[in-house]
Amino acid sequence: MATLHEPPRPPRGTRVPDIRQGDQVVLLTGKDAGKRGTVERVVAAGKVVVEGLNVAKRNTKPRQKQGRTERQPRIQQGGILDIAQPLQISNVMIVCPACHRPTRIQHATGADGRSVRVCKHCGESLTQIAKGR
Repeated sequence: MATLHEPPRPPRGTRVPDIRQGDQVVLLTGKDAGKRGTVERVVAAGKVVVEGLNVAKRNTKPRQKQGRTERQPRIQQGGILDIAQPLQISNVMIVCPACHRPTRIQHATGADGRSVRVCKHCGESLTQIAKGR
């Protein structure tokens, strides 16, 4: 039997993450559906924490922390804390900063050869350029 050799594939570029820290997103499902918020952090395993959405309450006791000196023990205040819980990335959609509409992400190559995220509706870049870099 003759073996068929496939032509070598071109090397893949590094994939640009679809949702990043600091992006404005809208929640698609759940009790907070339709609300907008900013991504605080991206958690591994395809989850994001959005500021002010999917909030859970946690009751904490006041506890003493070890201070540097015995004279002033620090006390951690107790009470009810509001903690934002992680959401699946599939349950949020990015909001374009140019047209202010929830959009899917299209990947394109920029002028410098890098892969950039582009809005499907208006074609503007979703990548926020950091000032001072």
